[in-house]
Amino acid sequence: MSAPVSAPLLQMALRVESDIFVLRQRGREVATAVGLEYQDQVRIATALSEVARDLVRTVGGADVGFYAAGVEEGRPVLRVDLAPLRPFGPDGYQPASGAVARLVDSLALTPAEGVTVIRMSRRIPANAEALTPQRLAGLRAQLAQSAPGSALDELTVQHEQLVAALDEVRSQRDELAVLNEELQETNRGVLALYNQLSAELEETNRGVVALYAELDEKSAQLRAASESKSRFLANVSHELRAPVTAVIGLARLLADSASDPLTGEQARQVGLIRSSATDLLTLVNDLLDLAKAESGRIEPDWAEVDLRVVFGQLRGTLRALATRPGVELVLEEPPPPAALRSDEALLTRVLRNLLHNGLKFTERGEVRMRAGLVDGRWRIAVSDTGIGIPPDQHERIFEEFYQVPGSASGAGAGAGTGLGLPYARRLANLLGGALGVTSEPGRGSVFTLDLPVDGA
Repeated sequence: MSAPVSAPLLQMALRVESDIFVLRQRGREVATAVGLEYQDQVRIATALSEVARDLVRTVGGADVGFYAAGVEEGRPVLRVDLAPLRPFGPDGYQPASGAVARLVDSLALTPAEGVTVIRMSRRIPANAEALTPQRLAGLRAQLAQSAPGSALDELTVQHEQLVAALDEVRSQRDELAVLNEELQETNRGVLALYNQLSAELEETNRGVVALYAELDEKSAQLRAASESKSRFLANVSHELRAPVTAVIGLARLLADSASDPLTGEQARQVGLIRSSATDLLTLVNDLLDLAKAESGRIEPDWAEVDLRVVFGQLRGTLRALATRPGVELVLEEPPPPAALRSDEALLTRVLRNLLHNGLKFTERGEVRMRAGLVDGRWRIAVSDTGIGIPPDQHERIFEEFYQVPGSASGAGAGAGTGLGLPYARRLANLLGGALGVTSEPGRGSVFTLDLPVDGA
């Protein structure tokens, strides 16, 4: 609180019981003059009478001054100082009524001019008339000229205030009763809504439980169907390998120069038989490998693998497949140390599959494989300059038996079975890695295999 205005609005002496009524009346007059609202006038007058009663009884009275003080929390305040005639006891001063502190904005004991002053204040409303020096001077003159009423007059005013307060309490009580009734009605509605929602939620929960049970049943059926499919593929593939291999062997014997010579047409027909049987054997082998991967019967044989050795083997075995004169097969030497923990046989199958696909779908340009360490993982990329794959087909090519529309024409003879890439991705997952693709039609493809250095 800022320093008080030098001249008080009003001063008076508090000595006897009758002065308590006068102090209450004068306090209300000052509060009215500075612009306090009616309820605040009653509050500060009541607080003054309670403190005055204590002071008359304990220290023989006090000198009272009313001040229009500075600004508190952005608003001017009315301050009242009560300087007791004698010092307080060792326990200081505590109002006999605990309601005094609630009636004013601040109540404190403040040292001033060698004595301990009881200081209370109430903030003046912001919409009150400004307390300019000229207005303060007018208020002092007005308050000095006014004469206090008798104790009977003050008791009459207090009685009127009590009646008004009682009427207000009754009005508030009636409003509270109406609010309670509305609240009870609202509670009944909320309770009914809660019961309805609870019943609906329980019904929904039963439906969800039934749906989950149905999903579990369907999942079990799906697992059983998948296991049956894998067993069927494995059994059929295994049973077909022997006769298909026999057909290839017989076709080779028929075409052998040591056998009886064949006519040109017969040689062509035998070549077709042998080619078809070879394609069928490739399909059977792919089905068998895929069935093994799906059934979880492939267990990686973890060991230290040198990528330079793997690249060298693939360079030697696949160079013969690059039969198109406009296609070059390039396998870049991996940077040292080119080592990781993996299964060399499974890794070789994945890379051979990717290189074989690149050679198959590339008519001119190159198929290139390179490897490097990226964020602590080996990244092996197989890129080609082939026909490319539309973006909406990037994930579908990893589905079993799926082929990109129009890819068969770009692959020439032997377009594939649609099982190589699904098998390669399953093997990559078994090795703790991931297989992905980036491609655009007419701009080639890049298949990327990410593998951990220390295995799965």
